Amino acid sequence: MPLTMNNEVFITCAVTGSGGTQDRSPHVPRSPAQIADSAIAAARAGAAIVHCHVRDPETGKPSRDLALYREVTERIRESETDVVLNLTAGMGGDIIFGPTEHPMPPVEGTDMIGASERVQHIAECLPEICTLDCGTMNFAEADYVMTNTPGMLTAMGRMMTHLGVKPEIEAFDTGHLWYAKQLVKDGVLDAPALVQLCMGVPWGAPDDLNTFMAMVNNVPDDWTFSAFGLGRNQMAYVAAAVLAGGNVRVGLEDNLWLAKGQLAENWQLVERAGTIIENMGARVIGPAEVREKLGLEKRAPKP
Repeated sequence: MPLTMNNEVFITCAVTGSGGTQDRSPHVPRSPAQIADSAIAAARAGAAIVHCHVRDPETGKPSRDLALYREVTERIRESETDVVLNLTAGMGGDIIFGPTEHPMPPVEGTDMIGASERVQHIAECLPEICTLDCGTMNFAEADYVMTNTPGMLTAMGRMMTHLGVKPEIEAFDTGHLWYAKQLVKDGVLDAPALVQLCMGVPWGAPDDLNTFMAMVNNVPDDWTFSAFGLGRNQMAYVAAAVLAGGNVRVGLEDNLWLAKGQLAENWQLVERAGTIIENMGARVIGPAEVREKLGLEKRAPKP
């Protein structure tokens, strides 16, 4: 296929995630204040979008606490730094099965809730973007399944559309893109859609370039896409995504390292991504241009 490089690129910073990274780096933010401060620093370094999960401030474990989401949202919106807020809606679809001879009932760590509860913090905080993990897959650990059924995705997608929050479709494999296109065809999601290509997450799409281009080639021409790779391939995927016509995501959710032996902060990863993009001859665009590009409405702080 011909090379179609993107010359106007936005950077998303995935600030903290929900993985067990909180004890692997002192820079992984836990409290709402730490998450908001890290997001603001990333925005000042060039991120147009910040993608936020919340964590228990004491343990660092992932949380769905509405109060934590409210505090993160308010702190970011009340800052003097403009940035597009993207909240996860991926929590609440985790099944951890028992031993292989007795898989049922699910064991400790399972977190399965209904569609309305999964979207409750989105309805309350009204970010400009929220994520929609567009499929079910075996996820890293042996007996953990990330569960997003067609019925659940339809229900959540309709709620997001009704709220006026733009879903960022997270696609971990080609089948997820297939179903995302069906959601648009069915009128559940508006076109043109926004999609994040998630590369190298076990056991979804591997992060080799052949698979990446298969993913890119399955994104409709009028959609906007971004992409990331995990760990040491994070910066390589900055270049690959731009060359393929997309945008980029970096951040501590996906990678803890700036260089071998050097733990990163979010703003450093954003800064390095910006340098790569500009050295390729492209321009990093800011939140106002992203809103215009994606048809977003800026949300003001609550009075």
